[in-house]
Amino acid sequence: MANDYLFKVLVIGDCTVGKTSLVQRYANDSFSKNYKSTVGVDFALKIIQWSDSETVRLQLWDIAGQERFTSMTRLYYRDAGACIVMFDVTNTATFRNCLKWKHDLDSKVALVDGSPVPCILLANKCDLSEWAISRSEIDLFSKENHFVGWIETSVKENKNVAQAMRVLVEHLMSKPNLGPPNQNQGDYIQLKDTSKSERHWNSACC
Repeated sequence: MANDYLFKVLVIGDCTVGKTSLVQRYANDSFSKNYKSTVGVDFALKIIQWSDSETVRLQLWDIAGQERFTSMTRLYYRDAGACIVMFDVTNTATFRNCLKWKHDLDSKVALVDGSPVPCILLANKCDLSEWAISRSEIDLFSKENHFVGWIETSVKENKNVAQAMRVLVEHLMSKPNLGPPNQNQGDYIQLKDTSKSERHWNSACC
């Protein structure tokens, strides 16, 4: 018997951290240096053949990072199953503002059982050598603010994008009675080699 799962995944963070680029890279395997700022919210769909009997549809909500749109976030966040909070490793302000985004999310939406929406923290633009934030700072921040964990990514170089999303789907697909996948709360997430399993993944964009 085939099972079809639909999850709404939010992508939040400041402007210019790479949210739209992440969504386009993951959904369409495309990258452009010239994306315009998202106005309000944008959408994409990723369809994953998770197993022989399970199909996962990820509805990706790319939320605008500008301050003037934050009054709308309660509407955008509704029914979210998971969230990605992104920052730019070369920009300290975008890292500090992750706390604001996480608090905004936690104050406006929760899972059906009342628990917080699971969030992964993405340290984007890791291909750039001049990091403005240390790994130990990110590690501490991730643990203190109850992220599932954090992963360094480079959307431009397509580094860890699919792998990070797979970690998120594993978390979404984990059975409630078994608890979350084998991750220590908030830790840097050691990525497994997912190349074999990803051969069966299909993608589409709405």
